[in-house]
Amino acid sequence: MLSIRNLEKHEVERTREIDRSEEIFGIYQFRNNQLNLVPHRESVLGFEQNELKAIISRQIKLIENGGQVFSAFDAEKMIAIASVENKKRGLLLNYCKMDILYVSKLYQGKGVASQLLDACKQAAKNFGAEKLYISATPTKNTVDFYLKRGARLVLELDQVLFAEEPEDIHLELDI
Repeated sequence: MLSIRNLEKHEVERTREIDRSEEIFGIYQFRNNQLNLVPHRESVLGFEQNELKAIISRQIKLIENGGQVFSAFDAEKMIAIASVENKKRGLLLNYCKMDILYVSKLYQGKGVASQLLDACKQAAKNFGAEKLYISATPTKNTVDFYLKRGARLVLELDQVLFAEEPEDIHLELDI
């Protein structure tokens, strides 16, 4: 039985339970003011250890700063995680950044990511935001997931986030 709930700081380490593996067949690039899909073949076997440590550390800090981390469980096993900062961004302070969204390979395409996205949207709304800011990994599956749910290229590019992840596709999603 699947359940979604808020994570406490001490539970964030359980992110290691998520099967991050995936096959990538294309990536998006933002060039000349448009999205271009480029063939790209890659097998991701799981989280790289340094990446995983950074994600866990960032999520703990996010909780300490009032943000929310949500996780989906199948019985007792963590199968997905998503988070949103409690920090407003943009000239109008109307964005909250969605920090991560990962779903274990066996659970992709079953609505888990959509449920976590909805939880992040509700949290951001509760924080007073009107939009989620999403710095999406440029893989076809990731970007297509957000676009199918109404996301679009950001109207107001966050220069700090862009400098951190210039290859990501920067999207916004109305709440």
